[in-house]
Amino acid sequence: LHNMVRAKYNIFISGGTGSGKTSFLNALSNFIPKDERIITIEDSAELQIVGIENIVRLETRNANTEGKGEITIRDLIKSSLRMRPERIIVGEVRGPEAIDMLQAMNTGHDGSLSTGHANSTKDILSRLETMVLSGSNIPLEAIRQQIASAIDIIIHLARIRDKSRRTMEVTEVIGYKDGNIQLNPLYVFEEEGEDEEKRVIGKLKRTDNQMINKLKFKMAGISDVF
Repeated sequence: LHNMVRAKYNIFISGGTGSGKTSFLNALSNFIPKDERIITIEDSAELQIVGIENIVRLETRNANTEGKGEITIRDLIKSSLRMRPERIIVGEVRGPEAIDMLQAMNTGHDGSLSTGHANSTKDILSRLETMVLSGSNIPLEAIRQQIASAIDIIIHLARIRDKSRRTMEVTEVIGYKDGNIQLNPLYVFEEEGEDEEKRVIGKLKRTDNQMINKLKFKMAGISDVF
């Protein structure tokens, strides 16, 4: 994952409530090279990115008592594109701003990161479709093509039955075919049992699938890590 961030793969983190999405996003953000220009967009400042001097932090604002002055995530994403960032980090995508985030990922802002609420890797794809549809009239096929070309990697997190937080899956998005977004699971969590205190024993295991899109590794001068 460190190398994926360095190589500017667009990464989306999915998971349920309390699964550790923001903490994971924080961890990934600190792998970003220190000389890049970063813009973070959040409802409230939770990201703690250290060591990067050229960073702009943007936060949403609620409307005043007269219903004026609201600044949304969508407004901030649009504004950020005029500020020439190398990467955009959106704390969480929840609604129609999803289309703006996807378009940013598709228009030269490689290495962007974001999170979204979902119960599985496939579920976040469905939710992104719904988010985009909530704010636009784009055909579903076009939305799926946009998602497939924008997101390189999906990392799914979960809080499992022993209340621990685990990375459940690391999946490559490899394209769009026959009306569906094509996925290539690279790592999957495998449970191996429980200890005496009912804590789940297991680990993230590499699948037999080879990573398909290695071009960004090559462009970043990173040797084949898969």
